[in-house]
Amino acid sequence: MTSGDAYKFVSRGDLAALPDLSHGAQRAGPVRDRRPVYVDLLPPCNAGCPAGENIQAWLADARAERHEQAWRQLVADNPFAAIHGRVCYHPCESVCNRAYLDAAVAIHAVERFLGDTARDRGWRFEPAPHPTGKRVLVVGAGPSGLSAAYHLARLGHHVEVRDAGAEPGGMMRYGIPNYRLPRDVLDAEIERIAALGVQLTTGHRVDDLAAERAAGNFDAAFVAVGAHLAKRVDIPSHDAGRMIDAVSLLRAVAAGEKPDLGRHVAVYGGGDTAMDAARVARRLGAEDTVIIYRRSAAQMPAHEHEIHEAEREGVRINWLRTITAFDHTELQVELMELDESGRPGRPGGSRP
Repeated sequence: MTSGDAYKFVSRGDLAALPDLSHGAQRAGPVRDRRPVYVDLLPPCNAGCPAGENIQAWLADARAERHEQAWRQLVADNPFAAIHGRVCYHPCESVCNRAYLDAAVAIHAVERFLGDTARDRGWRFEPAPHPTGKRVLVVGAGPSGLSAAYHLARLGHHVEVRDAGAEPGGMMRYGIPNYRLPRDVLDAEIERIAALGVQLTTGHRVDDLAAERAAGNFDAAFVAVGAHLAKRVDIPSHDAGRMIDAVSLLRAVAAGEKPDLGRHVAVYGGGDTAMDAARVARRLGAEDTVIIYRRSAAQMPAHEHEIHEAEREGVRINWLRTITAFDHTELQVELMELDESGRPGRPGGSRP
């Protein structure tokens, strides 16, 4: 097409003929008949978030240092940023695609930063633009009830929360030790919800829901009484007074009590609640605290960082053991072994 340094136009007759694309012969290039299939899915971190947060959106704002905008994007789904940033087990990071390149994005730490920044700078929730005139009763002031109250209030409904406890918060207050969730952080998060006009009434047990609704002229009710029951374990004991379930222990300590657990404490179980109970026992003065778990270390349901923190505080962990009896100051423990499927059992094949 060129002659020396000059360009010249050529007639179409100098070009190769264009192919005939009207027939069904095998095709290639831009006219191929096989195309990629696009599937609309949530990002793994968003899909893995128990609170349903739009993680990618607020992370993008945080990265651009639009911190208040990031926080507002976060609390559009979850009003407890400072709390989740401390106690959530962050499954979002476990499925983060970035982990296949170097390391998962520190979503949990960024969420805590945004929650603490909001508290330090006094950021408030935006109220509903127009009241609906609807009245909603929420029974229970735990994480579920308070979250429902928050979202209902932002929709413009009048919300009243009633709880049998002395203070609001539910298991956030009575099931999570203070060293993991400081009470000033919890109180600040709850106060921000109350500032939306949500009425919180504590020390009020709702025994008759229909009567409560009728008396308050409520249009709807949301029941969030929680599940504050501990798992029961059948351990023969001649001194049941020296046995206490972990939930009752954590609740008593959160209420300001200081149970005398003695110098030696055994905790039966391998979850995060067991770790909390063991660490609380150490703080109450127990010199020797041991966790007894009937499966292997790899099978413990507690999160790895919880296990490491407990061990750093002097908690011992005995794996593949089960408690068979408790008599005053003596604890009878039996060794366990795993079968081919990984299930624990007594040597010889029997299971507890």
